[in-house]
Amino acid sequence: MAISASLLELASGRDLGVLATIKRDGRPQLSNVNYTLDIERRAARMSVTDDRAKVRNLRRDPRASLMVSSRDGWSYAVLEGTVELSAVASAPADDAVEELVALYREIRGEDHPDWDEYRKAMVNDRRLVATLRVEHTYGIAAR
Repeated sequence: MAISASLLELASGRDLGVLATIKRDGRPQLSNVNYTLDIERRAARMSVTDDRAKVRNLRRDPRASLMVSSRDGWSYAVLEGTVELSAVASAPADDAVEELVALYREIRGEDHPDWDEYRKAMVNDRRLVATLRVEHTYGIAAR
């Protein structure tokens, strides 16, 4: 399947998109998500909560799409692929929380003002990292 460099570039310049997963009845379930995209690895990563519909859907069917639009909304990229889920955060210093800390820094471009509070929140929220392996793209690249 084709992967467009210009569409990956568009998506890499943003950090907010819409993740589409597949509900049990086959209809799409859409969620706004913050993400970061590693163009070389063709992987978009996002922090998600274990008890949400998108995670339940992904556990059942890991196929998903991430739609990202340009600031003016006229250009867009859809990244399609298969999602891998990390372990759920269960302790403030476990591997899942370490990955969530790294993800926060990549998305925000800065440190959290209180890492101890953040780490506790990741465990309390039962957060994990969803990684979309990009297998196909479509959309309209910026002109």
